[in-house]
This record gives sequence, structure tokens and C-alpha cells, in this order.
Amino acid sequence: MIVQIYTAQSAREALALAEVGVDHVGLTPAKLGLPGEIDEDTAAEAVRALRGKAVSVALSVSGDLDEIVRMTTRVQPDILHLCGEPGAVPPSAVASLRRRLPDCKIMQAIAVTGPEAVDTARAYADVSDLLILDSHTDEVAGVGAAGVVHDWDISARIVASVGIPVILAGGLSPENVAAAIATVRPWGVDSLTLTNRALPGGGFEKDLARVAEFVTNAGATRVPA
Repeated sequence: MIVQIYTAQSAREALALAEVGVDHVGLTPAKLGLPGEIDEDTAAEAVRALRGKAVSVALSVSGDLDEIVRMTTRVQPDILHLCGEPGAVPPSAVASLRRRLPDCKIMQAIAVTGPEAVDTARAYADVSDLLILDSHTDEVAGVGAAGVVHDWDISARIVASVGIPVILAGGLSPENVAAAIATVRPWGVDSLTLTNRALPGGGFEKDLARVAEFVTNAGATRVPA
């Protein structure tokens, strides 16, 4: 079971996540007030530090293809995580990005807001390398970072109907990740909000003890045959 954790805010924190068993380390290179966002130079430094230790993932909530390509070219992540508002980058545009960024895998976020997400996921599965199934809220730009679960039965239908790897996200914690895996049977699981530690002056850092517990619980869960 692949474990993806958002969001590292320095190369040091990224390496600490890799050391406790995280497979995919998420980065948020932005200036939009997103949770845990960092500048592109810091993100690029983290990507370089992670090489050979974990897969680096950089997200974008932009709908501007040129801006997405510019950021990705500068940061050089292994995976580009597209998580703008639903429909901001349609499947045809994702196909264009794959041509323009041939050395970077593309992971498309799917907002699991209802049964219509199944057809949306199928459309994006044809042009993406991976999908990430996430929750959506009006309080945060883009898809994800909501800290709440969605309907896992819909996510399970998506996993069963697409032929590419699927990461489950949305309100996952050490306490519920085993149940999520048993229900959805994803390729991987992701956590942001519920593996954070709030800092006294505001902001947060990753709670490495909770991350390690998340990794252990995810790895110990048997997926039903």
C-alpha cells in the first residue's frame, strides 16, 4: 500500500517523512494561501533531497497550462498533482500537459461529491497516470485539504472501474485508514490535515508520530480478495 503524505514545508521535513516510511512526499509550491504552501525554490530543494529516497509530488490548483508547465519545469517533481477546481483542467488539457511534460507523471484529483464522480474519473483515467480521490470544500481553493471524508462506496466504484493506480484521500487518519482501505481497495492512501501538529504561533508541521502510525496501519491492512 503506497502512502502519500502532504505537505512537507522544507527539505528537512521531506526527508523526515521519507525516513518514517512515506512513499510519496507532497509539496505545495504556491502563493495562494494554501495550507502548508512554500516557495518554488524550497520545493525544488525538497525534490532534490528526496531523490532515491521517496517520490516527490507537487500540486497545482491552477487552470493555466503555461503556468502549470512553468512551475513543474522549475520544481521538477516526479509527479504533478492537478487539483484545481473541478473542470479547471479538462481531460483534453491533461493530455496536452502529458505531451508538454513527458518526464513527469500526472495525477488528477477527482472531487468525490456524488455518483457523477465515477464518470468524471473514467474520463480522466484515459489521460492521467494516476488518480487521487478527494473531498471538496468551498473553504480551500481546489480539490482536497478539506480534512473530511467523502462517500467511500463511490470511491470503491471508481477504483473498480478504472485501469490506473488510484490514491484515496480526504479526511484519512491513523484511526480510519484501515477501514478506508478495506472499503475502497485503493493503490495508495493520502493524508494531510489529520497528520499535522498545530504550532503555537499559527501554521502547522507534520506530526511524525502520527505519520508513522498512519504508515503502519496502512501497511498492516489486508485488502479483501
